[in-house]
Amino acid sequence: MNVLWLIMICVSIVFAIFTGNLEAFTKSIFEGAKSAVEISLYLLGIVSVWLGITRILEDSGLIYRIAHLFRPIISRLFKNIPGDHPSITAITLNVLANLFGLGNAATPLGIKAMQELDALNQDKGTITPEMMTFIVINTASIQLIPFSVIGILASYEHHNPAVVVLPVLIATAISAMTALLILALFRRIFR
Repeated sequence: MNVLWLIMICVSIVFAIFTGNLEAFTKSIFEGAKSAVEISLYLLGIVSVWLGITRILEDSGLIYRIAHLFRPIISRLFKNIPGDHPSITAITLNVLANLFGLGNAATPLGIKAMQELDALNQDKGTITPEMMTFIVINTASIQLIPFSVIGILASYEHHNPAVVVLPVLIATAISAMTALLILALFRRIFR
């Protein structure tokens, strides 16, 4: 991937030199870097708020109640996980972070869920069906409210940043269902 980026940058520099746009090219590089830092700091705030909320939920014990509400769905998707195992809570937190479109905040929660699922793994070094299901759900996450996308649109002063909610909900629901169906199909074929 680094080679691809290097080639793209070199081609851009050569093209800018030959077209006489080197000054505009240089200016756009610095403006793009500035914009990237501003957006990163803005998203860092969103992620920090969500991680703080999850910590409060965890410390107050409310997350266990939320996990209990999601237990029938999680138990149906993850049939081989005992009902009181900590992986249920970790999976629930990850799913909730993804539901609210906080993919960056979901990453540490996803890592925790995989560690908890690995604790149940009898054959270390191999992936279990539960791990596969979690990876598929995490990757093709259903987003109820895509806060990150709304935040980016709002930072660019879009007149209606919430316009993406319904299309994102439909697209992510379809992608998650399709991914789960494909996983089930592959499990049957390669059983």
